[in-house]
Amino acid sequence: MDRYPTVAEVTESARRLVSRFPGTGRLRRVGTSRAGRPILMLSVGHGPRHILVVAGPHPDEPVGGATALALAERVARGDRRSPATDPAAVTWDIILCLDPDGAALSECGALSEGTAPSEGTAPSLGDAPSLATAEGTPPTADEPTAAPTLSHYYRTAYRPIAAEQPEWAPIAARPLPETRTLFEVIDESRPVLQCSLHSTDVGGSWVQLTRDLPELGAPFRASAAELGIPLQHGTYDALGWENPSPAVHVLPPPDSTDRLAAGSENIGLSTWCAPLRYGGVTAIVEVPMWATDMAEDLSPHPRADHALRDLAGLVLDGGRQVTAVLDKARGFLPPAQDDPLRRVVEWMADGLYDIVAASWEPLARQAAAASHAGDPRRLTTAQVAALDIVARRQPLRAAGLLLRLLKSADDPAAPALHRELDELFTAGCTDFEKALRVRWVPVRDQVEHQRRTVTAAAESALKSLR
Repeated sequence: MDRYPTVAEVTESARRLVSRFPGTGRLRRVGTSRAGRPILMLSVGHGPRHILVVAGPHPDEPVGGATALALAERVARGDRRSPATDPAAVTWDIILCLDPDGAALSECGALSEGTAPSEGTAPSLGDAPSLATAEGTPPTADEPTAAPTLSHYYRTAYRPIAAEQPEWAPIAARPLPETRTLFEVIDESRPVLQCSLHSTDVGGSWVQLTRDLPELGAPFRASAAELGIPLQHGTYDALGWENPSPAVHVLPPPDSTDRLAAGSENIGLSTWCAPLRYGGVTAIVEVPMWATDMAEDLSPHPRADHALRDLAGLVLDGGRQVTAVLDKARGFLPPAQDDPLRRVVEWMADGLYDIVAASWEPLARQAAAASHAGDPRRLTTAQVAALDIVARRQPLRAAGLLLRLLKSADDPAAPALHRELDELFTAGCTDFEKALRVRWVPVRDQVEHQRRTVTAAAESALKSLR
């Protein structure tokens, strides 16, 4: 497995699995997207306990489809080494892609090892090695492969505004059909565990839980160590959360203020928390596309307050540069209400960079007030690195989308603006790779680590019911 499968390939693989294991697997349409695309769910096994897996919640995080297929294959084959993968004990309900509309706009699923695509051009899927053999086993690579680049990723990735992300949309009170579909599946199956399959562009691996799963930490750490994937000790999404095990974070109670990410004070409305009403738990499983060993550096950062203020300036300066090009192009770009790419770029320009930078000021003051080496207010190098990733990521996401808009624009001014932005974008990607010392994580390792973590979470959730 040297690349991510597309939604169409995941669907076709699911159909073949159902044919190969009649009576064990079922594939059905559970909903319809805003644009009329089917939302499909593959169910494997017939056990009384349900485990829900959600692939494709974010279209710029392409690993989930391959992980979903790997999990389904394991259960369909009747693996009874664990109650979690015994088809007589458990039913796995796997939503193959929660946001098919977003996936259609995100070309990053075509990222392939062993190719050197020209900038702005997705590699040909027709020339890529097969995803798996007829029995579902990844092929063996005989030759060393070239790693994809951050530049290609950000040129092709698409991530919708928060209100159009199915898992997050309820917080913004947007009744998306994809969100309603997921709520309906949760109400129907009452899962003991929901696993949301995410990947992060740069960093390490971590898990967010809506309730602690004590048996998860050890196998999660062992898997990451075996595959050479760093753990993310400190993440923007969960700074200050309960941290019962390295890189495992538990959602604070509803009245807690320990939520850094903007809008997360209303996280109880999200699809992540829906299984709680039935006694279930949700695990958000993150695995990096590019790893940095700085993600697990627990040494105290020597000047965290200065570093955070520098990073705030970095995200603000990057945002201003992208917005300056956007200002020159607004007159000929498609209207935001008609174009989802334009909508994201405008949303980010309308205060998002400022919100991100301002959210770090309390952390900078806290770090400045730390008085000794053991002071808990001191930030680690890993925590600062996590914010460094966010500071560099935000302008690059916007710039990649704007480059796509400029490339397709039919206006005499577009080529010059494209060249201007492309120069800034390329320099930003290069600086990102050097500053964080990133390395590509092979797709097969991303998938294997996520599959193992989901299985371990299922084992822990089932054990807690005994």
